[in-house]
Amino acid sequence: MVRKEMGGGGGRLAAEYQGLEVKVPTFFRCPISLDVMRSPVSLCTGVTYDRASIQRWIDSGNTTCPATMLPLPSTDLVPNLTLRRLIALWASTAAPPSSSSSPVAASAVGPTPAAAAAELLRRVGAPGVDPCPALRKLAAFLSDDDVDEFDKNALARAGGAAETVASVLRRRGKGGDDGDDDAGGVEAVEAAVRVLAVLATSDCIEEENRRRVAAALAAGGAAPSVAASLARVMRSGSGLEARVDAARLVESLLRDGAGAATPGVRAALAESEELVAELIRLVGPADEKGSLDARAVDAGLSCLAAIVAGTRRARAEMVRLGAVPAAVRVLATDQRGVGGSHSHAQALRVLEAAVGSAEGRAAVCEVAEAAIPAVVSRMMRCGGMGGAEAAVSVLWAVCHRYRDRRAVEAAAASKGGLTKLLLLMQSGCSPAARQMASELLKMFKVNAKSCLAGYDSKTTHIMPF
Repeated sequence: MVRKEMGGGGGRLAAEYQGLEVKVPTFFRCPISLDVMRSPVSLCTGVTYDRASIQRWIDSGNTTCPATMLPLPSTDLVPNLTLRRLIALWASTAAPPSSSSSPVAASAVGPTPAAAAAELLRRVGAPGVDPCPALRKLAAFLSDDDVDEFDKNALARAGGAAETVASVLRRRGKGGDDGDDDAGGVEAVEAAVRVLAVLATSDCIEEENRRRVAAALAAGGAAPSVAASLARVMRSGSGLEARVDAARLVESLLRDGAGAATPGVRAALAESEELVAELIRLVGPADEKGSLDARAVDAGLSCLAAIVAGTRRARAEMVRLGAVPAAVRVLATDQRGVGGSHSHAQALRVLEAAVGSAEGRAAVCEVAEAAIPAVVSRMMRCGGMGGAEAAVSVLWAVCHRYRDRRAVEAAAASKGGLTKLLLLMQSGCSPAARQMASELLKMFKVNAKSCLAGYDSKTTHIMPF
């Protein structure tokens, strides 16, 4: 802020600063710091503060509202989006017309990313200029937890940011000299994917700005080029982090509910044999010891589940490329940190989609000794009722509909299978799942010992027959 002279001027501004004074509305200032709020958030008392200031107050052990001194039953901070937009509008119009180049207005709210973003985006889009340094800076800015959400969203809106970064993927995925896996080309695509993945998947990015990413990648009929670039990163990226970023971006496009990513883009991603193969490889071992990486498994399975949910044509190709053994490996692993309820539920959904085709049922039956016990063991343990019903669908398809001897024997020998089927039928499942479970019950030996096996409750179940 421009300071007033305290001398003989009687509190008036010096001549060189005339016309540059910025009048800040009182309610734009934080009650704690008295500075213009960058990220206004409200307490349960209704008073709004700058996030950084009130967070320091709470972290210091205070349990009262600084302005009212009332006790705080909750320390949740709710973003005041209306006030944030008012401040942004004020900041963009506060500078006098005669000094539009002056940073006085911007300084009132601290450094804004607009000018820096414009320069970085210019470098990214400039022909003959290496975009990697600028892309890395953009990615670091968006990934920094200390950077305010307001500034991140301002960057996402600035000067066609998503369109400019997406152009890197479109250019580098068209083949020719740029299509080769040269180090420089892969490095540029990898950096662009990192920026777009953060924009498309971060909770702090507004929905409108996320949609811009999908729309930018869908523009100009560039779907095949985008799919090729993403597969390229997953094949030749610098490390596992880059491959996970690419998978996260793929998932955001496949699950784009707003429709900004046209069906053509989703179809191009789902039908890209190279991309699907890389997603399956991502779910596999991450090192020579054969261990799995939790982030990679979750990202890869989420993409595969989205693909099979969106198109039937991709199922046979996924089965051929090895999706079934990859999903079974995740279900069967006991490695700490790998799997979890979400990943196991996604693996079950991949298998459920796979057994909808003859190729998928055959693939499951080929590894029945490992697949069936793994599916039974995860029933009622992951993904809620949806995961349980997916497991029943898999068992019913290979044991009842396909009637494969290997699958039937593996199911009948699985520990606790009968008990879990009975529990599912008592848990308010869908009529279709109930019917499948009742047909599967006939394969299990009915006796008290097997009925209670694998079930920790002391409850006695009354057999329905």
